[in-house]
Amino acid sequence: MINFKATFENKRNLVKILLVTLLILIFVNSKVSASSNNTVKIAHSSWIGFYPLDLAEEKGFFEDYGVKVQIKDIESKSDSKSALAAGKIQGIATSLDTNVLSSASGLKIQNVLALDTSTGADGLVGNKNIKNFKELKGKTVALDTTGGASYFWFNYMLQKNNMKLSDIKVESMDSGAAGSAFVAGKVDAAMTWQPWLSKAKATKNGHVVMSSKSSPGIIVDTLGLSTSFIKKHPTQVKGIIKGWYKALAYMKSNPKDAYKIMSKKAGITASKLKSEMTTQIKLYDKKENKKYFGTKKNKGNIYKISKVASNLWYTSKISDKKADVNQVTNPKFVNEIK
Repeated sequence: MINFKATFENKRNLVKILLVTLLILIFVNSKVSASSNNTVKIAHSSWIGFYPLDLAEEKGFFEDYGVKVQIKDIESKSDSKSALAAGKIQGIATSLDTNVLSSASGLKIQNVLALDTSTGADGLVGNKNIKNFKELKGKTVALDTTGGASYFWFNYMLQKNNMKLSDIKVESMDSGAAGSAFVAGKVDAAMTWQPWLSKAKATKNGHVVMSSKSSPGIIVDTLGLSTSFIKKHPTQVKGIIKGWYKALAYMKSNPKDAYKIMSKKAGITASKLKSEMTTQIKLYDKKENKKYFGTKKNKGNIYKISKVASNLWYTSKISDKKADVNQVTNPKFVNEIK
């Protein structure tokens, strides 16, 4: 004889189990979703000074300080700016002058960390009959006129030599293409970076007219974070900075593993990457950041270079207004980290 009461109880228990299982799944999924939403996304281009960020992500150094970071490769400056404005990313690692220009154009961004300065990895290559910058007058020069470190530095040198952009025949192209154009003999000179500096030197009639080694502290890269993100997540900002410092320390204590990891991102051998990173750029650690940012009473060099960039972008008509240097510079976090 069928026990209908027992059968009903079994079905009711089964429904309870299914409901509990469903609730658990909903809870787990919501936690996963919340976790993914808390991931801080930082964009950078393929510049050797940015690879310690990738190292910190790979080794979990950011997570050691309570923040999950995803590094995204975005080469285009306009694409990274659009992504930050849309909230798709929270930070951009790029040249200081680029973040200053972005701020002048209305993007809510603040420089919170100095990453590196170029000490030879950027340069002007030219035919051997071009001995110095002034001899560019009347020559054809390949140059990225959309902004960025090369254009900023070029305009800085124009002002320093009392020259105008109209003194030169400019062909606008990105820095990599500029180097390629010079090596192919299509232009008299080019503003570019490694490996094109070495390739130019290897040509029959080419040499490096000047390198960033002659202008220390002018080409500096920074981490700019969304102003709204900084206000909402100050603890995570500190975690990101501490993760960067830990990556730099790891490069010293475990260079073999560190450069092996970073070389995969760079697409070159670990030995070549190490050679370039130790001779052609200077990475900014905790001590250097404190010095570069300074304090409110004793402001560091970042304010000076930011002002130079702001004025330069305005006078060259790249920007229709000047950036507020104090607004785009945030020294709070590098000074609070002991």
